[in-house]
Amino acid sequence: MSVRVPRRCGTHGVTTIWKGPVMATITIKNVWKYYGDTAAVKHLDITCPDGSFVSILGPSGCGKSSTMRMLAGLEHISSGDIFFDDLRINDLAPKDRDVAMVFENYALYPHKSVFENIANPLRLRKTEEKAIKERVEAAARLLEIDHLLDRRPHELSGGQKQRVAIGRAIVRQPKLFLFDEPIAHLDAKLRAHMRGEIKHLQRELGTTMIYVTHDQLEALSMADYIAVMHDGELQQWGTPSEIFNHPVNAWVAGFVGEPAMNFLTCDVIGEGDSVSLRHRNFDIPLLPQQVRQLNGGAAAGRARMGVRPDALDIALERPGGPSITGEIFVNELLGGDMLVEVALADTRVRVKTTPEFTGKPGQTCHLTVNRDKWHVFDTTDGHAYF
Repeated sequence: MSVRVPRRCGTHGVTTIWKGPVMATITIKNVWKYYGDTAAVKHLDITCPDGSFVSILGPSGCGKSSTMRMLAGLEHISSGDIFFDDLRINDLAPKDRDVAMVFENYALYPHKSVFENIANPLRLRKTEEKAIKERVEAAARLLEIDHLLDRRPHELSGGQKQRVAIGRAIVRQPKLFLFDEPIAHLDAKLRAHMRGEIKHLQRELGTTMIYVTHDQLEALSMADYIAVMHDGELQQWGTPSEIFNHPVNAWVAGFVGEPAMNFLTCDVIGEGDSVSLRHRNFDIPLLPQQVRQLNGGAAAGRARMGVRPDALDIALERPGGPSITGEIFVNELLGGDMLVEVALADTRVRVKTTPEFTGKPGQTCHLTVNRDKWHVFDTTDGHAYF
């Protein structure tokens, strides 16, 4: 089994150790998972293309970790099928699935060196000593921990320990990597660094990776595709851009994005090509193509308007076009941005603007909506009209 020595690359000086892409298309077909009478995962259908980075995103209890554990063989599949390429793996033992997992808990052996921790899965497979040395050293170079191979876990930082755990997975050269919230407990600066490192690592190895997280920033910044889950059900599957810009329902729209989307319940007024959303603080017409997308929703008489803070402009003078009138409640300076919370008649909305904004709490202000970027949702089931 050949191993290429990493070539230097940029300032990081790392790249590939792989024997060649070992990839698998992962297909989850109508999978259910029950714990007693409780359905933790419901009719889940996902296809992860080979070599892709897929994030399963959702809050605690949404079924994402149960899905990962079924993929790994740590949980029984109540019904449905999982395929790695054309191989149905439902009844395969975990050791026969060619999967490597990395958990939030490093699970390192405290009495073993970094080298021995990384080498452990190879020793269990009775791999030749020469191959073990080559693969451990190559993985360590890739992860930039080759200078730490003689240390024990208690001598490492949190980020270094996580790299050791990742290295232990890499040397197995699996068809599939499963990452279960691997950086959730690290501090903010180190999390940001590790996001880039893991993304770079997946590109270098070319192996299919499924990454479970509750952090929408991790999913948006790292994944090729995102599966958003809620209450055991798949809400939306798509690219990060699709999930962020075209949410299929109000729940996805509110969960994905920071700061969170603003929602306002409005009356739908008008008919034909002249339809507007009316609220106690505004009356804003829909664009012509949006009237068609509303697709009969005007008959319900009510709808939820959704608009992200960066799709609103704020001014102290009333603009010429349709606007929302409110009162500044509080200003929050966030480095290069300012977040302004504006009080309306029955709620508050947040607007992202520049630090140069001069408005003060208590002043009347006017918000302009970018109608190319706003959304309208049904008030009953939450599905998106646009």
